[in-house]
Parts: sequence; C-alpha cells; structure tokens
Amino acid sequence: MNYNLFAREFRRNALSLIVWTIILTFLIAATMSVYPTFLGNQSKIMGMLSLIPKEALQFKGISNFSDLLSVLGFYAVNNIIYMLVIGSVYSIVLSSNILLKEEYNKTAEYLLTRPVTRSEIFLSKLAVIIINVFILNLVTSVVGFIFIELVKKGSFSISAFLILSVYTLLLNFMFASTGLFLSTLVKRPKPITTFSIGLVIILYFVFTISKISESVAKIGYLTPYKYVDTNVINPGYRLDPVNLIYFIGISLTLLVLSYRIYLRKDIYT
Repeated sequence: MNYNLFAREFRRNALSLIVWTIILTFLIAATMSVYPTFLGNQSKIMGMLSLIPKEALQFKGISNFSDLLSVLGFYAVNNIIYMLVIGSVYSIVLSSNILLKEEYNKTAEYLLTRPVTRSEIFLSKLAVIIINVFILNLVTSVVGFIFIELVKKGSFSISAFLILSVYTLLLNFMFASTGLFLSTLVKRPKPITTFSIGLVIILYFVFTISKISESVAKIGYLTPYKYVDTNVINPGYRLDPVNLIYFIGISLTLLVLSYRIYLRKDIYT
C-alpha cells in the first residue's frame, strides 16, 4: 500500500463519508426519539397496525407487532432500512467508483506514471473503502446505542445490539466488495453508480417479496439480506457460523478476483 496515495484518496472521499454519516445518524436519532411516544400510544398504534395487511408490514420488516414494543426490536426494524439498505448503497457506490473514476476522469494515466504499482493503487484504495465503511458503521452504531440508552424503558441485550451491528458491517463490506468487483469488469470507462444502487434495491426487494409469500420464500436465499438475522428479540440470537462463512467467503472471493483482474486489466487513459 502507498501511504501518500491512501491519504490522497481518503481526503477525496472524506466529504462524502461525512454527509452520508450525518444523514444516517440523523435518521436513526429522529426515529429512536419517537419510541417513547410510540410506547405511550401503543394501544392506538397497534390498532392502526392491525388494519394494515400483514404483507405490507412484512415488506417494512415487521413480522411481529410485539417486537416493536422492545426498544431493541424497534431499533432493529428501522435499522433494516437505514443501515442494511442505505448503508449498503453508500458502500457499493464508494467501491464501484473508487477505481473506475480514474479512467472516466482521465486521471489514470497520471496515476500510473507515478512511481506506484497497480498493486499499490488497488490496495491503497481498498484500504480507504474498508476504513470508510467501518467508520460509517461505527459512528451510526454508537449513535444508535446512545439513543437506545436515552429512550429505553427497561433493559435490553447489549450483546444482541453488537451482533446486529456486526451483521450490518458484514453486509456493507460484502456490497463494497461487490462494487469493487463490478468496477474491474467494466470495459468502457463510465460510472456505474445507477446500476450499483439498483442492484442493492433489487436484492432488497427480492428479499422482502420472499418474506411476504411462502410460495416464493426460497428466492430470498439469492440475496445477502437473507443471511442477516435481525430477530434481536430471540433469546438465542447469535452470530450464525453459516452466515459468517457466507459473508466473509463471498467478500474475500470478490476482493481476490478484483485484485487479479485489475492487475491485468487494460486501463483506459
């Protein structure tokens, strides 16, 4: 890894990281601040929710009304949208452009003529991706924990909170690996931001459809969201070894393939 290149790339992506982090922390804080009001009017809200079709609630990630009464369950339901979807969008957008933008901005020639190897370029930019995704997850998790502590009416499982945060981080890392891999496959230098965002949204849509109907439940296994356990209310909630192998295995495979392809790729200058 080249430190100067890493520092340059980190500065270039710092503003984006700050903006995304502010947006996500605001959403989490705003949502959790509603929890006391929700508890105070739970009978009315539960009555309203009972009028909504079960399928529509499952699309939102609500499988059991009682889960919403727990502060951690309330957090987990909203975390599905905020970090599992929006966080994944940030991760794949960052990674899918970090190498490719040197080509479509026509700065690749300048970069490659400097005394750095392709390996150093790849590893430096990969380090930026890893650190940025980690910072985003760390800050949002800390903010989430603080607001859970502020609004809770009883105890909650800190270990379950940490496990959910690890699942979120693993999912975001996997989408980051996917974006990096896709960028190395692009022959013509052009942004793939729209495609990358669409991929995240489509996979989440397929996952929600698989939860709505038992007849199509198996298609959920085609999406990474199936391997994120958000049932934090379950007393046996834990990090499933199969899920860990899935996320780590796919992420490492995509990174290795990306590295090998990038070393041999014809770079557009």
